[in-house]
Amino acid sequence: MERNTFKKNHLGGAKPKVIIMWHFLTNWDSGENGGVEELENGSLNLQNLAACDPFSWALLAVKGVRNLISHNPYAPRGQQPPFSCALLDTPEYILNLEKKLAEYKCDTNKAIRLKLVRFAEDLEDETTSFSPLYSHQVFGDEESVFGYKDLEIQLYYSTCSLTTFFNIKYSSKVIEKYDNVEVDNVESKVLEFIPAGYCINLDEFIVQLEKDASFRPFGLLIHSYTVYDEKEGLELSYEIYKTDISCPGFKEYHERLQTFLIWFIETASFIDVDDDKWQFFLVFEKYLEDGSPRYATVGYMTVYNFYAYPDKMRPRIGQMLVLPPFQGEGHGARLLETVQRFYTADPSILDITAEEPSEDFVKLRDFVLAKLCEELHAFVPEKLKKGFSAEMIDEARRTWRINKHHSRRVYEILRLRVTNMSDPVQSSEYRLDVKRRLAVPFKKNKKEATRLSRLMPEDWLAQQAEMSVSQEQEYLEETYQSTVEKYRHILERLARV
Repeated sequence: MERNTFKKNHLGGAKPKVIIMWHFLTNWDSGENGGVEELENGSLNLQNLAACDPFSWALLAVKGVRNLISHNPYAPRGQQPPFSCALLDTPEYILNLEKKLAEYKCDTNKAIRLKLVRFAEDLEDETTSFSPLYSHQVFGDEESVFGYKDLEIQLYYSTCSLTTFFNIKYSSKVIEKYDNVEVDNVESKVLEFIPAGYCINLDEFIVQLEKDASFRPFGLLIHSYTVYDEKEGLELSYEIYKTDISCPGFKEYHERLQTFLIWFIETASFIDVDDDKWQFFLVFEKYLEDGSPRYATVGYMTVYNFYAYPDKMRPRIGQMLVLPPFQGEGHGARLLETVQRFYTADPSILDITAEEPSEDFVKLRDFVLAKLCEELHAFVPEKLKKGFSAEMIDEARRTWRINKHHSRRVYEILRLRVTNMSDPVQSSEYRLDVKRRLAVPFKKNKKEATRLSRLMPEDWLAQQAEMSVSQEQEYLEETYQSTVEKYRHILERLARV
């Protein structure tokens, strides 16, 4: 029998007697660092279980293991870990134990408490806290940790300089009740992403909070605007700055700012800020405190300048984030439009693109570009009704550095606004126009299929052709309907501007 396997009993029939080995909840690995010898009724390779988290080990230990002989043949002599065991008779106890252990498994998206702090009073105000959308980059795909009850991971930032406070709270640990159970090291996981200089003492953090009075935005002011706050009944002022990594103090500030990405962008990654082709656009709320201006961080965008042959530049948006307390107020659209206008003023810019844009970003970009193009002569209603034209492509590129693909989407959005969808003729013309664009990928695929068709039997080709037509029609109709629905939302927003 292999040394690193153990026998598995399938629960059923007579009630089994189960020995629970808390050894399996420790950090002793299988394979090179651990193993269990001997037993009965089928085997289960421990290597298949080596990647399980401690909670999964606990469930495996109480489900289906009939008799385990503790042994670690690969550990150095004299370092065999001690075990505590319990002989149990009933599946009811097993289920009860599972429930007790489950109390120590925490959803990290709920456990993390983020906060932007302006005043010391905000520290006690739960309404100023917000939770992340994602935590898998820190805590794994399950977005959970094991070993704590009522876990709270506090990450507080001063609203101006983003000075950081980090603390972990919990009501109890699993090791207080069960010996030899390994808990996840939450602190080490979080600190992999938090730059040095954070506070662990609230009094120290409050002292640092007072230093926000001297904080000033980095770089060059390129745009300012106001937003009326109905709740407060006053105009709030905002400013957008453009900077780069050479600006004194910005590198350290950016290290703190970018930590928000891992909590709110699913595929976020930190950029190489030492590359001088990166440019940064920052949004701040400007407010008065004791008669002096202060600047609260609202959001930011990173842009990388790519070379475009022969003598142009093609800026690509890498990251964009508006912090949750400021979302839904139009700051993302303001920022994107400001960046678009900033680069449009440079004759060396070919067009502006984005790296792997999310669906939300595509909606935002559609809105901003449609807003910019609706005043252009090429997009007047009479010309929109005649179809997409070279004039539209040319004017959108010259005026706003918009490429052909994006100007086509703008055309479809604005044409929908001037189309009477209750009129069968106008509705049909619009639908066929949009579907012709949506069908382009199918035409490319058909060309590839034609090259391969010479090698396939005729009956197979006929079947595939029939399936392809059906699938294409279904796809085009579904995609058309969802596209028009998105366009309608954009037009509703344009109507409110």
